[in-house]
Amino acid sequence: MLPRKAKVKRKVLAIPTELIDPSPFQARRHFDEKEIAQLAVSILENGLLQPVSVRRYGDRYQLVAGERRLRACKLAQLKEIPAILCEYQDQATAALGLLENLQRQDLDAFEQARGIQDVIALWGCTQEEAANRLGMAQPTLNNKLRLLQLSDAQQEFCRANNLTERHARAVLRLEEAQRLPALEAFAKQGMNARQADEYVQRLVQRTPRKKSIPMVRDVRIFVNTINKAVRLMVDAGVNASTRRVEGDGFVEYTVRIPTEQERPVSRTG
Repeated sequence: MLPRKAKVKRKVLAIPTELIDPSPFQARRHFDEKEIAQLAVSILENGLLQPVSVRRYGDRYQLVAGERRLRACKLAQLKEIPAILCEYQDQATAALGLLENLQRQDLDAFEQARGIQDVIALWGCTQEEAANRLGMAQPTLNNKLRLLQLSDAQQEFCRANNLTERHARAVLRLEEAQRLPALEAFAKQGMNARQADEYVQRLVQRTPRKKSIPMVRDVRIFVNTINKAVRLMVDAGVNASTRRVEGDGFVEYTVRIPTEQERPVSRTG
């Protein structure tokens, strides 16, 4: 969890770029090379206006925030870069890098969703708490996280075809096999978000509903039924027994009912 009073050294150092490693917690997956090149030219002409943030990591440094600036400085072949030296642990480092990207809106919708997911995991907090810390309405946060239900191929198609977050959310109402074809239709026909919603609604209405099979949600009913059946057998003289194993998300029952030949012979004396 990001400490409220994180200890930071506000001293700006000139650190060799070759000694700075990227952050392993970077949420951004895609960098615009043209934008990096333009930033490199600007840095050569005007200098780096905002230092990056780093922390010590063994005999090297690890980036906390400012990967685009670091990439641009390396592209400009600068030997050193102005950097603020921070003292953060892993959780704080990850949270700061993610927050900087989220607050500056440097991430696409899917990167934002992964960033939020990582922040929640790092902070060990609920979605409601994360929304409050990020200054985001909880329904907005929930909608962003839902985007991660799309496959990598579907996410990449949205990104490559400049489909919006609302386009992406629209297809979540469809079966998995229908999603990519729907996204392709959005792009091919140049649908806006409202048209995409209407297109999906027509697909949903045309898709036959699967017959639902009633299912008792409370597992205890099944467990009690098994135990009752075994007790009845034991009371009737059948040497039945059960073995229960609880695993991750399941309960496994093994019921042993001896055959006629296996029944113990009762002795009278």
